[in-house]
Amino acid sequence: MQRLKFHIAGDSSNRVLNPRRQNILTNDPSLTAWGWAVLTPSGKILNAGAIKTQPMDKKLRIRKGDDRVRRVNEINNQLLRIIADNNVKLILSELPHGSQSATAALMIGITTGIMQTIGDCIGVAVEWYSEADAKQAITGKRSVSKEEMIKTIGGLYADAPFTGTKWKDEAIADALAIHHLAVQVSPALKIIQSIL
Repeated sequence: MQRLKFHIAGDSSNRVLNPRRQNILTNDPSLTAWGWAVLTPSGKILNAGAIKTQPMDKKLRIRKGDDRVRRVNEINNQLLRIIADNNVKLILSELPHGSQSATAALMIGITTGIMQTIGDCIGVAVEWYSEADAKQAITGKRSVSKEEMIKTIGGLYADAPFTGTKWKDEAIADALAIHHLAVQVSPALKIIQSIL
């Protein structure tokens, strides 16, 4: 069996990965609360959580742009560690959409760029899905409340690791909703499932 090595900046360990274990990382990207879950090709949740970053430009007395770079770095490092620790071979993500301000548009660009760049740099495909399509696939409606999504996802994924913390549970539920849609429509996921 061939072993693969994976390096993360600032990580001195040499991770040895089992190439037979090919997992999926699903995401609800956000600069504030990035929801994620790692699942096996059969849909078992291995790990899930939310990466929280907060603006600190005033506290640190730095420019807003520099503070955004700091937050991107925090998200990148955590995502790379999640990917390495779980031998991720496919990334699924909600495609951020719609903005009501210039700042919101900037955040959409940042989060989309984070996910696609990580995938490109480590050679892992990223598949993008719309939030409305995921909600439609799960509830039959394109618009549902966050509470309804958490409840519905809890019914679909009995092992969903909800914490009782609203922002975290919303982010995890949205990431799992993307996975649920991908199970129905993703050619890459079907290929991974057929190999195992």
